[in-house]
Amino acid sequence: MATQAKWQLSGDYFENCNCNVVCPCLVSTAAPLTSKPTQGACDVALIFHIDKGNYGSVRLDGLNVAMIAHTPGPMANGNWTAAAYIDERADDNQTEALGAIFTGAAGGPMAAFAPLIGNNLGAKKAPIKYQIDGKKRSAEIPNILKMAVEPLPTMHESGEIWASIGHPVNPDKLVLAVGTQGSTFNDHGMRWDNSGRNGHYSPISWSN
Repeated sequence: MATQAKWQLSGDYFENCNCNVVCPCLVSTAAPLTSKPTQGACDVALIFHIDKGNYGSVRLDGLNVAMIAHTPGPMANGNWTAAAYIDERADDNQTEALGAIFTGAAGGPMAAFAPLIGNNLGAKKAPIKYQIDGKKRSAEIPNILKMAVEPLPTMHESGEIWASIGHPVNPDKLVLAVGTQGSTFNDHGMRWDNSGRNGHYSPISWSN
């Protein structure tokens, strides 16, 4: 029945992976997701802030979600290892709703990733801080994740490079960005430092 619920959300997101700037997964001469990550494997975190949202009658306003993934080669080859972190402020109904949306079980953008996950490490409740400071995005999960991205340098007066590259999170536009110093993750036996590596951010507007 969960997949039948009508849902929508809007907000903001950013990601930081371990590829050199710009990551070839979606920007290269090869078909999308078929390029080899610049470091051979991909370690990526995607962090989301929901400004307004609902899953049926369940309100999702103000909640945060983080997702991490490790892919051993080109993303299209699958066999991803993935884990999620759900805002500790979410009650049981909100937790269930966020799980359905962000696993792709309830449709929407994340459903595109679901078939590629071979090792699902599950979800943890955690305090997730998400902050927008001008053109910088940052997030922190104490003792687990601390990441931030800022836009790549540009001569464009907006101060941002927007690209329409078909990324499932926002196919129409996202910013080309870079991880700031100290962008790290440490959990599930994985330890990353994506400082100076590829990043993106954009508004999100999802529904099923």
